[in-house]
Amino acid sequence: MASRNQNKPPPRTPLNKSSGVDDMPLDKRRKVGTGRMIGPAITGRGRQAFAVVNNRQHIGMNAGDLGGTEGSECGAVEFTKEEVEALLNEKIKGKRFDLKGKMEQMNDHIKKLKLCIKWFQEVEEGHVQEEEKLRNTLESSERKCTETELAMKNKEEELNAIITELKVNNASLQENLAKEESEKLDAIECHRREKEARAAAEKLQASLREELEKSEQEKSSANQRVTSLNDMYKRLQEYNTSLQQYNSKLQTELASANESLKRVEMEKTAIVGNLTNLRSHYNLLQDQLTSSRASQDEALKQKEALGKEVGCLRGELQNLREDRDKQLTHVQALTAEIVKYKESTGKSVAELDSLTIKSNALEDTCSSQREQIRILQHQLDAANEKLKITDLSALETRAMFEEKKRVICELQDRLADAELQNIEGEKLRKKLHNTILELKGNIRVFCRVRPLLPEDGAGTERAVISYPTSMESLGRGIDLIQSAGQKYPFTFDQVFTHDASQQDVFIEISQLVQSALDGYKVCIFAYGQTGSGKTYTMMGRPEAPEQKGLIPRSLEQIFQTSQSLSAQGWKYKMQASMLEIYNETIRDLLSVNRSGGLDMTRVDNGGVGKQYAIKHDSNGNTHVSDLTIVDVCSIKEVSSLLQQAAQSRSVGKTQMNEQSSRSHFVFTLRISGVNESTEQQVQGVLNLIDLAGSERLSRSGATGDRLKETQAINKSLSCLSDVIFALAKKDDHVPFRNSKLTYLLQPCLGGDSKTLMFVNISPDPSSVGESLCSLRFAARVNSCEIGIPRRQTTLRASDSRLSYG
Repeated sequence: MASRNQNKPPPRTPLNKSSGVDDMPLDKRRKVGTGRMIGPAITGRGRQAFAVVNNRQHIGMNAGDLGGTEGSECGAVEFTKEEVEALLNEKIKGKRFDLKGKMEQMNDHIKKLKLCIKWFQEVEEGHVQEEEKLRNTLESSERKCTETELAMKNKEEELNAIITELKVNNASLQENLAKEESEKLDAIECHRREKEARAAAEKLQASLREELEKSEQEKSSANQRVTSLNDMYKRLQEYNTSLQQYNSKLQTELASANESLKRVEMEKTAIVGNLTNLRSHYNLLQDQLTSSRASQDEALKQKEALGKEVGCLRGELQNLREDRDKQLTHVQALTAEIVKYKESTGKSVAELDSLTIKSNALEDTCSSQREQIRILQHQLDAANEKLKITDLSALETRAMFEEKKRVICELQDRLADAELQNIEGEKLRKKLHNTILELKGNIRVFCRVRPLLPEDGAGTERAVISYPTSMESLGRGIDLIQSAGQKYPFTFDQVFTHDASQQDVFIEISQLVQSALDGYKVCIFAYGQTGSGKTYTMMGRPEAPEQKGLIPRSLEQIFQTSQSLSAQGWKYKMQASMLEIYNETIRDLLSVNRSGGLDMTRVDNGGVGKQYAIKHDSNGNTHVSDLTIVDVCSIKEVSSLLQQAAQSRSVGKTQMNEQSSRSHFVFTLRISGVNESTEQQVQGVLNLIDLAGSERLSRSGATGDRLKETQAINKSLSCLSDVIFALAKKDDHVPFRNSKLTYLLQPCLGGDSKTLMFVNISPDPSSVGESLCSLRFAARVNSCEIGIPRRQTTLRASDSRLSYG
């Protein structure tokens, strides 16, 4: 029995069973079916009952006991999936021929299988019962769901009916709302219209009230103006009478000034002659003084040399005297010795003779040296005498020189006073002349003749143009000589010869430029044929200080003067604009849209630019719409703008000029000044215009675009001539609108501005015809009366500044 029990597995006690289960991993402790198969009557004793089945020591082996055990404990048994698999995979173990042990093992295994099958049956019955319960529960749930669905369908139908009613109500409400909104909008629109109509009516009423007040004010001001005009007319009549008296007085003063000028000229001529004689005499005295000084220097040198030589001779004489004394003492000593020796030793007579001869020779030498000393003393006395005579003559010459110098200084002072009087007289004449011109309202005309150029035709300036030398026409007259010898004299306000510099020209117009700062409108323009020097007169060469034209110099003067006036409380604001009129089209030379790389010798007419319109206001001011206006604060900024405009200006090459201006250039500087101390305001305008040159098509050789440009230039200048002729004839209608140029110059030619025209003349003999036409046109311009210049200022306190020009 012991051997059989050795082959059996150890009995599974409840303790072993629980420990085996605890040693298993958690993932293997799953129940069969749902993770763990549990019967309907499962208790905590199920595993213990299974362990009792396995323990053969506690369970009987008879079938009755087994059946009783199965009937009593099968309901408390439960199996896991692993136990079932282990039971199915369990094999019979034992010895090969131990059939009884194998049978016992098989019986135990069968019992276990029966218990397992019984447990499965019970579990299945529990599942069937549970399934029946679930089916019953499902049927009841389905019944409830069906009833709920029916109720929900009924409820849904009711809700749909309610929704339909609500939709119908909503649609009707929407229609009512839309109608009310439209009615509301109509009411708002009507209210707005009524409000606008009310506001318009109020505005109209206010405007009518303002117009009524303005009309009443205008009526009162018109009445006052009529009264003031009547008073002014009376005052003007009185003023005209006083002006006539003042004019006659000025004419008498002018005649006396001319006579005084003639006397001054005569005195000046006499003084110049005396000055020439004095200068020649002074030169002679200067030469004599130079020669006397040279002789005095030579005498001094001789005196010094003689003094040095006398000193040397005196030294030599002293030395000779000392030598003679020494020789005499030596001779005496020798004589004593000779006597002594003759007495003592009886020396030979030969030695005594030789010593005598030596003594005689020394005596002869001393006598000759005495003679030389005497001669030198006589020479020294003569030199001293001559030096005294020379000193006396030098003193006389110096006194004479000082006297002549004093006379020359007096003459120079008289000459300077005479020149100062002459300058003051010329200034007075110019001032009186400018006053007369302003009273007349004429356009001032300056004439300038350019020098002959290497490329000009044969002949000299003297053969074409000459200048009268009479006092009345000096500096104001010019004679044009044709090839036939016929002379055409002209007189203008100023005539500049070919050697007049740019500075000389500017000095004459500097006071006119100053008038722009004082609140006047000033216009300066250059007229003449192509190649006569208009652009050089107006612009010059800005890179060379001596050759700057009127425009750079005028701007420098304006900025310098405005800075100097800042100490008196004046502050100025300046605005510059530049344009050109090319083929009757205005071009803005400062526009940023203008191409910077424009060819200077070719102008493209294909592009369409801005259309600039010229407008004149009631104050006589001219404005060009859309024109670029730049605020400038220094001459450096204006120079940069002038350089930009010069690069953009239209020029071209013709047979008459290498770089001919093909457009009219207009530079405008608007000046606004305010004096903070006197609260005075001034508004000045400076217009500087370089007109394109007139030329004959036969001489210019213009073709293509150059031909169109020449025709446009000649047309605008012809319109300018028509305007001048109409002004000279005092016609009622002046054709300013025939050309952009004349319409732009309308305030300058027919307004209250100070206007100056430069007529430029070429001395080329081949240009005599054009020069004659230019001079005739300038003379006609000089005779035109455009009105008295009016200063644009708001005077709130006294102004201490004066305006000239």
